[in-house]
Amino acid sequence: MLKRQPKARIAVLVSGGGTNLQALIDAERAGKIRNGKIELVLSSNPEAYALERAKNAAIPALTVSRKEHPDDFEAKIVEALEAYSIDLIVLAGFLSILSEDFTRRYDRRILNVHPSLIPAFCGKGYYGLRVHEAALARGVRLTGATVHFVNEIPDGGEIIMQKAVAVREGDDAKTLQRRVMEEAEWKILPASVEKVSAMMRRSGVTVR
Repeated sequence: MLKRQPKARIAVLVSGGGTNLQALIDAERAGKIRNGKIELVLSSNPEAYALERAKNAAIPALTVSRKEHPDDFEAKIVEALEAYSIDLIVLAGFLSILSEDFTRRYDRRILNVHPSLIPAFCGKGYYGLRVHEAALARGVRLTGATVHFVNEIPDGGEIIMQKAVAVREGDDAKTLQRRVMEEAEWKILPASVEKVSAMMRRSGVTVR
């Protein structure tokens, strides 16, 4: 009998409240993520509430900030990822742009969720409420979210999943942001993590 490849070991990189992290934790608990396991939460912000979410879920958590590590920020992240034998990296509200050297090192092993239907309202400077403000200013009737692989171009990697969300009359950036999270991000991010984790197990690329 062939030995089954271990589950993909996942690190979630965060900077803020961690709502997408919570969606991943909940999906894993519900059995929606079967081929991967969250082994590490790494925050660029020592005050991020996402760290409390990790603690509540008994997931190891670390902080690596640019302020404390201005010259070796990415090296410290790599050190943590290697210490936990991480296979798959998920950016869930991680506000630091990663270098080309970093993204090439983890080619097709980094996922990001972006709150628009890429290629609309994406790229440098489009994050958080700014994305939804831009969508409302343009007057679009549909927005949504996209999960994609990360490369050296901000929001430029191969798309894995997208889900559309209607813009409603009277929406402001905050109400639209909440609906996009609830109806799109919290659904396609866990589904994408499961999809990529399963691919990694089948191809035998997990670390152990």
